[in-house]
Amino acid sequence: MPSDSSRGIPRRAFVKSAVAIGGTAALSACMEREQSLLGDSETTDDGPQFPRGSPDSLPEGQHEWNDYLVRDAHGNTVPSQQQVLLGLSYDGSTPPTDDERERVENSLRTLERAFQWGTGGDPSATFNRGLLSMLSYAPSYFEAVGEVPESLVPPREVLEAVGEDPAKTDGFDALLVLTSDIGSVVLAAEAALFGEAETVNGVEVDATLEGVFSREKRRTGVAGKGIPADELDVEGIPEQAPLSMGFKSGFTDSLPSEEGVTLSEGPLAGGTTLAASRLHIDLERWYEQDHGERTAEMFCPAHDPKEVGETGSGLGNDSGIDEEDVASIPEHAERYGRVGHAQKVARARDDEFKPRMLRRSEGVATDVPDGADFNFTSVQRTFDAFVDARAAMNVEEYDVDVPAEDHGIVDYLETVDRGTYLVPSRAQRALPVV
Repeated sequence: MPSDSSRGIPRRAFVKSAVAIGGTAALSACMEREQSLLGDSETTDDGPQFPRGSPDSLPEGQHEWNDYLVRDAHGNTVPSQQQVLLGLSYDGSTPPTDDERERVENSLRTLERAFQWGTGGDPSATFNRGLLSMLSYAPSYFEAVGEVPESLVPPREVLEAVGEDPAKTDGFDALLVLTSDIGSVVLAAEAALFGEAETVNGVEVDATLEGVFSREKRRTGVAGKGIPADELDVEGIPEQAPLSMGFKSGFTDSLPSEEGVTLSEGPLAGGTTLAASRLHIDLERWYEQDHGERTAEMFCPAHDPKEVGETGSGLGNDSGIDEEDVASIPEHAERYGRVGHAQKVARARDDEFKPRMLRRSEGVATDVPDGADFNFTSVQRTFDAFVDARAAMNVEEYDVDVPAEDHGIVDYLETVDRGTYLVPSRAQRALPVV
């Protein structure tokens, strides 16, 4: 996003702050700043006019984003720059009424009429001017309205399974994920859903989530080239790094297909499961290491740092991790005194060495005043995929003589909280009951 410092604050920093603050005043200011992203033909007296969508043409799965994300020059998907995660409390009836279901569905369809789904499916898009979203439900919601689906594992069990404090659950009944490269798009969507706007991108708001859901927690995040270096006061972050630990993610070889993470059977077939995490990263200690050390611990000690490049761009669309790297963990530990995060996590792939966990949104948290927190969401067919990948990060899983600080990236991460959710298909997303 180009810079506009004519009013003292670069536009990107201004938009980031506005999204973090939220509310109609922030939305109005954000729209004014972002108007120059569009041509004259796409602006009105009310501000920018972003591309509108067609709800009937959207994919069946709420989680089906791949064809609607920006891709880099190598074909890797790129996370949206602006992310809003809304932790929700369920305030509706038990069980939900038809009127409540209609209200939820109509409110979401309003957004889908107002904004195109991500890039609108344009494979050459370099900017996501639309909206991507997922409404997901926690075990506590299903306990209140009926039965918990077998595919949905309580967050305490997931935390216990990966060796973390089971008390670190996020406590939400539902989670709504909103992402776009445009700050005013996510702010406008949020305002429309919670009765703070009569129109959204020129579309009348005829239904909201009010009375069914209330916002318990707002979490915001940013990602993209250069953003972490601008956002975080940590020496050593590469200027072009898209994420806070310096390297890009989303390599084609390290992500499964959307079909591979979709529930294929059961009452909520066509949906998926969602793991949502807030993490704290000790970036100051991470960047006390040189580029070669960080490359070894992020990917694999056998990777050539020069070939990887400063931010991982030298790898193209392939992380360079293969089955031999996984099998060589003991040998690499002895030879290099280090173990790589990517080679460890690859242990959790399936029998054909295909990944089972699909990243959905990630970014530097902007709703905390200090420190380096990180939002991470992933979808997977079963929570075993998430547990196996997270457990593979643990030092105690390996019989090697390598100190924790050189054992991938796990020693630099602290879990703030985690949540587990079920993301229904688009047809079942309005207050499902099992």
